[in-house]
Amino acid sequence: MTHLFSPYEIKGLKLKNRVVMAPMCQYSVTAKDGIPNDWHFTHYTSRAVGGAGLIITEMTDVEPDGRITDYDLGIWSDDQVPAFARIVEACHGYGAKVGIQIAHAGRKAEDAAVPVAPSAIRFEGSQYKEPKELTTDEVKRIVESFAAGTRRAVKAGVDTLEIHGAHGYLVHQFQSPYTNHRTDEYGQDLARFGVEVVQAVKSEMPSDMPLLMRVSAVEYVDGGYGLEHIIEIARKYHGAGVDMFHVSSGGEGRPGAQRPGNYPGYQVPFARAIKSELDIPVIAVGMLEDPQLAESVLGNGDADLIAIARGLLRDPYWTIHAAQALGVKLEDIPKQYARAF
Repeated sequence: MTHLFSPYEIKGLKLKNRVVMAPMCQYSVTAKDGIPNDWHFTHYTSRAVGGAGLIITEMTDVEPDGRITDYDLGIWSDDQVPAFARIVEACHGYGAKVGIQIAHAGRKAEDAAVPVAPSAIRFEGSQYKEPKELTTDEVKRIVESFAAGTRRAVKAGVDTLEIHGAHGYLVHQFQSPYTNHRTDEYGQDLARFGVEVVQAVKSEMPSDMPLLMRVSAVEYVDGGYGLEHIIEIARKYHGAGVDMFHVSSGGEGRPGAQRPGNYPGYQVPFARAIKSELDIPVIAVGMLEDPQLAESVLGNGDADLIAIARGLLRDPYWTIHAAQALGVKLEDIPKQYARAF
């Protein structure tokens, strides 16, 4: 048995393998109301047919103006629940587990009339507007929106949730001294907003459901934070209830002197550092679609799960093909397709 195709269990979540479909926005033009449509149904269920152990939906926002664009998914209304439930049920039918990544884009909400942020600092790029600095009361209201979104996600039958605290979106904006210049309690403690979001989300989750959180381990913009900073922030998130970190990087602005890698596995050292420092399971992500590389990351103890992003966009059956490459015979290939393998 390879590491990639060994089962994995954390709290009540039992996965048949270590392959995670990373969240990737679809910007589907027929999803203007935030409700998953037939595209999303086919998109996610085909990866379940293809063998992925855990499917995490694209960034799904807790408020209409928290979306990156008006064509992203949302979880702010009960009307959105049935479409998510349909996807979850179908994926379960093929042995995959499903999580929803809940988020708020903050200053990166391109289509919001007036985006909001910890501080009135505009994101670079012509499509972005200057954001309004949130009042303390408005911050607390957004925390409540995360809790309400979680209730709906649980009602839809998800197996886990992931808070998006990476890539320059709202939780990330609060935890970064580059984007958070506040003087209230949410500026004095850069982890406070994220901690309150974690606590609010956990309060609406079943006790045996693990909470994942995606974080950017380093910021590449000049003046951004480094690995030591996020380790201390993540320590507080872990204390508040995060069970596993999904470790990425960047997203806060245009890279300066330090730039992201452009080679397979460039983010793996970040995952290993957080895993080691906090003694917590982690998901590694970033150009890991070579099956031998994915296997080695797990075998070396660098991570517990492997997230595949664009590799699963290119190939819905990446998981089955990875098993072939590693010499693993899968028993759960749909019988309609078995003769092809």
